[in-house]
Amino acid sequence: MSTDPSAQHGRIHLDQQRKRAKELLARLRAGTAPEQQALLAQRRRAPAPPQLADAQWLVARSLGFASWPRLKAHVDAIDFAARHPGFAADDEPATWHWRCGNDIAHSLRLAGFRGRFQMFGDPLPMGPAPALPPDAFATLRAGFVHRAFGLPQEEALARMRQEYGALARLHTARRVVLWCEADAYDQLFLVAVLASLAALPERLELIAVDGVPGVRRFIGIGQLAPDLLAWLWPQRRPVTPEALALARDAWAAYRAPSPRDWAALARAGTPALPLLAPALRRQLQELPGLHDGLSLTERLALQIVRELGQPAFGQVFAELHGVREPLPWLGDGMFHALMRPLIDAPNPLLLESDRQLDWPRRPLQLTALGHQVLDGRAYWLDHAAAERWVGGVRLAPRAPHWALDAQGAPCWRASGAACRPA
Repeated sequence: MSTDPSAQHGRIHLDQQRKRAKELLARLRAGTAPEQQALLAQRRRAPAPPQLADAQWLVARSLGFASWPRLKAHVDAIDFAARHPGFAADDEPATWHWRCGNDIAHSLRLAGFRGRFQMFGDPLPMGPAPALPPDAFATLRAGFVHRAFGLPQEEALARMRQEYGALARLHTARRVVLWCEADAYDQLFLVAVLASLAALPERLELIAVDGVPGVRRFIGIGQLAPDLLAWLWPQRRPVTPEALALARDAWAAYRAPSPRDWAALARAGTPALPLLAPALRRQLQELPGLHDGLSLTERLALQIVRELGQPAFGQVFAELHGVREPLPWLGDGMFHALMRPLIDAPNPLLLESDRQLDWPRRPLQLTALGHQVLDGRAYWLDHAAAERWVGGVRLAPRAPHWALDAQGAPCWRASGAACRPA
């Protein structure tokens, strides 16, 4: 079928879909749509000439709907929200919208929301996140942001103090709405915010989503058209006492020096915050794999470089983010920061050419050690120069550390390839 822009921003236009269905019907009748014809054959009890309803069903199915009426009902609901923004009456100027980035700030205004917006952008899936008092934690995180992203020290510290200062005042708000999706960045933002509350705001609500009908690869709320935010608004739910208790447990587990409690939470499930357990499982994969010492992000990036030859840095990120990452959580700057230790080490895994270019355009290629590590013939932490943190877990080169075994369970790697189960 033809490329459909709604698969990126989620705003589905029914007229466009009707046109797609008519075009598809012509191809079905001409016998030039074999994949769709095979789907129809599976659906039917007996052969029959294709009809418009068949093409509409195929179009709806390609957008994630079970039927054309389901697709139409979804579009009608969004159109109604856009034409009758009654939700605005609920969004009082005193409402405080919280998000782990600024990607929806403009869209909220366009959609008619009136409350104030607060970004809490600390990239908690990266860098040290041990259990420290709030001021010391904010200072530590500012130092990490300064080193990893090149932000001036004073600017990084001012940003962290502003974000964590707002967090300390959150319980005084009349109404708070948290906007998040299913990935580790958002879910760690969610539990960090909830766990920090000294008391509850008058109203505390959550919008949490892991997909939107019609969007083939849902990356996050920030990719959605403004009127999709109006559609999401009625789906908000009060944060329950069970969710608060779970968030405190999860945040404490993530900041512990051992991943055992964190892994147990991910394994057991988190029904009070249903999107949390998958995000914790994915974040657990940022611990080094026992066979190569790589995180999942590092491993996928190296695989992409090897398969593509000498791709540009930005091309590797696009392939990772858009295709291979099972639960997308990285921005491009975060990806660049995660790759620097693999490039800048005395014995690197990646070579970066043409450094006079902006980093996304610089070609990358594997070193001999990169090939050996990717094949499991060498262990990255035996060669790395920089320590790495995953939450409260510190990973120091050539020192005993936590790793993941072949089943994805944490174990303690004391020496060589030996690993003691958690």
